[in-house]
Amino acid sequence: MKPRSSILVILVMLVGFAQTVLGELGSKTKPNILFILTDDLGWTDLGCFGSQFYETPNIDRLASQGMRFTNAYSACTVCSPTRASVLTGQYPARLHLTDWIAGHNRPYAKLKIPEWTQRLSPEIPNLAKILKEQGYATASIGKWHLGPEDCWPEKQGFDLNVGGSHRGQPPSYFSPYKMEAIKDGPSGEFLSDRLTDEAIQFIEKNKDRPFFVYLPHYAVHTPLAAKPEVMAKYEAKKDPKGLHSNAKYAGLIESVDDSVGRLLRKLEELKLDKNTIVVFTSDNGGLLATTSNAPLRVGKGSAYEGGVRVPLIVRWPGVTESGSETKVPVISADFFPTFLSAVGCEAEARKPEVDGESLKPVLARTGGLKRDTLYWHYPHYHPGGATPHGALREGDLRLVEFFEDNHVELYDLSSDVSEAKDLAPERPQKAAELRDKLRAWRERVGAQLPTPNPAFDAVKDSERKGVKKKESKSPE
Repeated sequence: MKPRSSILVILVMLVGFAQTVLGELGSKTKPNILFILTDDLGWTDLGCFGSQFYETPNIDRLASQGMRFTNAYSACTVCSPTRASVLTGQYPARLHLTDWIAGHNRPYAKLKIPEWTQRLSPEIPNLAKILKEQGYATASIGKWHLGPEDCWPEKQGFDLNVGGSHRGQPPSYFSPYKMEAIKDGPSGEFLSDRLTDEAIQFIEKNKDRPFFVYLPHYAVHTPLAAKPEVMAKYEAKKDPKGLHSNAKYAGLIESVDDSVGRLLRKLEELKLDKNTIVVFTSDNGGLLATTSNAPLRVGKGSAYEGGVRVPLIVRWPGVTESGSETKVPVISADFFPTFLSAVGCEAEARKPEVDGESLKPVLARTGGLKRDTLYWHYPHYHPGGATPHGALREGDLRLVEFFEDNHVELYDLSSDVSEAKDLAPERPQKAAELRDKLRAWRERVGAQLPTPNPAFDAVKDSERKGVKKKESKSPE
């Protein structure tokens, strides 16, 4: 080989080696993402959000190290639509995935619900797929509830799926679990502990590369369960006059808090805590049969604040200030653009179909958000009290439009977070203006609307509602 050719070969090899090294270094500087999603956790169900009964020292510590959002919202009053919104950055109305899968059937109700989508299609871009393309190891550990087997996590860009299937709740929180996608553990093993074990193992295995761990706990969804010694502790401190007093539910919350503590300690042990974004939130408001969302109005499955306002904590080292707090209204769809912006996927984060907005300016206190309005769309019936409705929040004003009779209600959350005084009769012009804005949004995103039901029978519907309430021990 001629000297000149040899030099060229060596140069090419050196360039290739440098690109490889730089690529590896670049991937290691990308932040890891740990997203912890609880199921049915109410707005006031944490110590750092005001509970005097539930004990959450680890989650409280996370809040002291990051930013607490006091006006955070789930994309829907029930779970499946919110989960789809988190993963895609789209409003449930745009996805036509607007109820928990497979929803409730009210054949004699006044309105007929639309033919909505009961699956998250693998064709839709999602966080796992995009992050995997960026070199991330991806894991979904816990509840999925986004359709049949061809839509499960392993079909959606996740390298690992533990416990994710069509199920919306576990048959049991104690092993044997008798669930798909997770092997039974030793007899008596607790599900929250097992999911945490799996998450820790995945983090340890992928500590030298960026990872995205989506940890949607089954807790605190029914059927309620707790370790006997933990439940006994809460039974001993129970005050029947307190806002919260359910000892078994408290035990489930503590299992999630234990999980957060173990994960935070593992990140510190592996020296990954300074390069890991940690998010903790809920998929909808608390179920009234198990907790209280006061001062918010009612809870899960309703049209009001108790159904959609949720706790949210974000710790992003180098971005969030320890112990900070914000009143900026945010929603589930915001996580998609926030995470993609964090890893340099700005183009994906800003596509027209992305309804969320990156929260980084709020988290870093460098600015606000461009939008001024959040939207909800629920063209369904729910045992929690919801009838088909739409809603928006603009500034401190919240408008709810009920589709059965087309009436609207207007509330000023700055002075009436409990939504006790309907201002629509006093401010008809503002109510009409916001209704027009809500309807224009529905048209933009292609929201499906219910239609008059030719089989409507008030008597039969009332009888059926009574039967459903008796049968439904744990309504979605």
